[in-house]
Amino acid sequence: MRRIAITGMGGICALGHNATDIWRAMAEGRSGIGPVRRFDTSSLRTEPIAAEIKDFEPRAHIDEARLPFLDPLSQYALVAAEEAIGQSGLDFRNERAARTAVVIGVGVAGEETREGLYRKLYGEQNGRFHPLGIVRIMGNAPPSQISMVHGITGPTFTVASACASSNHAFAQAALMIRAGWVDAAVVGGTEACLTLGLMHAWEAMRVLAPDTCRPFSANRRGLVLGEGAAMFVLETLEGAQARGATILAELAGVGMSADAGDIAAPSDIGAAAAMRAALQDGGMHPEQIDYINAHGTGTVANDCTETRAIHHVFGEHARQLVVTSTKPMHGHALGAAGALEMLAVIGALREGIVPPTLNYLGPDPACDLDYAPHAARVMPVHAALSNSFAFGGLNAVLAVRQVS
Repeated sequence: MRRIAITGMGGICALGHNATDIWRAMAEGRSGIGPVRRFDTSSLRTEPIAAEIKDFEPRAHIDEARLPFLDPLSQYALVAAEEAIGQSGLDFRNERAARTAVVIGVGVAGEETREGLYRKLYGEQNGRFHPLGIVRIMGNAPPSQISMVHGITGPTFTVASACASSNHAFAQAALMIRAGWVDAAVVGGTEACLTLGLMHAWEAMRVLAPDTCRPFSANRRGLVLGEGAAMFVLETLEGAQARGATILAELAGVGMSADAGDIAAPSDIGAAAAMRAALQDGGMHPEQIDYINAHGTGTVANDCTETRAIHHVFGEHARQLVVTSTKPMHGHALGAAGALEMLAVIGALREGIVPPTLNYLGPDPACDLDYAPHAARVMPVHAALSNSFAFGGLNAVLAVRQVS
């Protein structure tokens, strides 16, 4: 089976406009969550908080002639992809173009554009829409734009499975590389979900935290939304080694499952099945895992369910694991969540630093693992899992390890 190397990464979120700054903030335990400033929030019941990207000027990163075609969803994707491809050292404007895929996870597509169009139609009674509205809104816009900017002509598509979208995108790209359909892929996730309409929708579900995100903690009160993108370059390990590329990590295994249960309530059985599948796919034993980057949303239901699932899979070794959630720093970025969390996993593997779980108030009896509260943990990390569990009971887990 072809082994898969990760040779490039890029990102943008509330913690920074590049992967280096994002990782440094994670390792230092800095949070990007704060009051929403982008739009008037007075119609909401409470003052909302979110992990907003600040001080982002698209024209500093993207050709101005392309900007009218781009919702922030695609802008973030292009910025992160440019960084990842640059780090990888690959050029796709040659015979490599047709042998490269672009697979991008998206949660909700084009919301800022959509909300602006509806505001004109219903608020201003103005039906004259911008002619590029559709190409900004469509869910396949981010991978399409990446392919056009970089000349990639291989399989290019979006994966949309809510909060598991990024990890499902990784899985699809990995399977294509292993099957020999392609030799490389640009993969990741992007999200631009901080709009007034969506904040109202999430508020109505009663899952938004009024104070902050506190995964696995006593008195946790819900999730906090975030936005951004993270992109990665995958290629065959053999090809990366042959060209002398810097290999950041190996994508060793992927696992996917469906709960086939409740549309919103998570299942420990389904989550455990995806973790087991990732380990089996990577030819790894549970005892080889040092760290789990948890889905860790901060909701009452998710955190205790995920803890039970980890106990199911790891047994006694669960007590030896460090399990943290980085969502208190970059927020829950829905379709981009798994991709942003991959930055944390790669950082842990390369630097031996596990980012902390912030805002911890004390143990919940149903959450009884080592969550590295408050401060980063310095420790060797040889192999890790990254968990993503979505509404609809859709689960995707990635197993990542150092290259030996």
